[in-house]
Amino acid sequence: MRNNIKRFGGGFDLARKEERVKIIEAQISAPDAWNDQAKITPLLKEKRCLEEEIGEYKKLEQAYTDMQEWLVFADEGEEEALSSLNEQAEYLHAFLEKMEMAILLADETDHMDAIVDIHPGAGGTEAQDWAAMLERMYFRFADLKQYKVEILDYLAGEEAGTKSITFRVQGLNAYGFLKGEKGIHRLIRISPFDSSGRRHTSFASVDVLPDAGEDINIVIKEEDLRIDVYRASGAGGQHVNKTESAVRITHIPTGIVAQCQNEKSQHSNKESAMRILKARLYDHERSLRDAAKQADYAGKDLISFGSQIRTYTMQPYRLVKDHRTNCEKGDVDAVLDGDLDYFIRDYLLYAHEQKNKG
Repeated sequence: MRNNIKRFGGGFDLARKEERVKIIEAQISAPDAWNDQAKITPLLKEKRCLEEEIGEYKKLEQAYTDMQEWLVFADEGEEEALSSLNEQAEYLHAFLEKMEMAILLADETDHMDAIVDIHPGAGGTEAQDWAAMLERMYFRFADLKQYKVEILDYLAGEEAGTKSITFRVQGLNAYGFLKGEKGIHRLIRISPFDSSGRRHTSFASVDVLPDAGEDINIVIKEEDLRIDVYRASGAGGQHVNKTESAVRITHIPTGIVAQCQNEKSQHSNKESAMRILKARLYDHERSLRDAAKQADYAGKDLISFGSQIRTYTMQPYRLVKDHRTNCEKGDVDAVLDGDLDYFIRDYLLYAHEQKNKG
């Protein structure tokens, strides 16, 4: 059984996970352990995740054992056993795919929440409408996964669409599922904003960051920050353009910027901006340890032809194609309605294989 799930250069490593649970149980059983909530909360979260993974593994082992027993009955010529064997085979196949995903989502940040940024490329209303379509796609994906979405910053387009949006997706493995969405997304369609009915190509960039929350300790010195307040702009409530509620925070040593103008309260906007800044600094530190990711960073601002990771074609034919994995799907409407599992699984397999080659 263990050999059956040792795929893609890795395995489940049940013994290591069970040993880690024992270590955590010893830590949280210490007399003064519960005095430090900031320290114990990540341990409890890790313990819960590990116990869920161990439980799923043991269910898979039981399903495999049951399958072997039905095979014996089928070999003896029992007709009812054949029907039960088919049902068990389908169940085992689905379970194996689920466990395969657990193995693929094994990086240190995969279990975290995700912070997603969407920005349109050049093209005005057409590009801003495409950014809004991507926004809806990820919101629908989160809804299908029963994830919670919290908008951290939003700026509406002048006529239609989205000029920029930053939101947090909360749920187990949210970052692991969405990390492959980072890059340039291209749309080809007959523009609804072109009275001549011509075909247009639009671009939008998607950035995805792990929201480490309290799981990590990033020291941000106050003297390294420049905090600017300004009046919010764009469509919004009564506070827009009347109070200096918007906040922009610049981390001077790295030049990394985070801003928020979504809330009426300057204090709330500052909290959200600091959360975004912390996530970006954490991702920046990780990128410094990864030369391949640094190369990706060098070109991420080029929102134009030739740099896209995925193309969504609506005319003259209908096809969504990921240019990294060559994964394709003809049901464009389903993809734009949040059905991304096919692309996510192929990307995770691709990323795992690339990592093992390195």
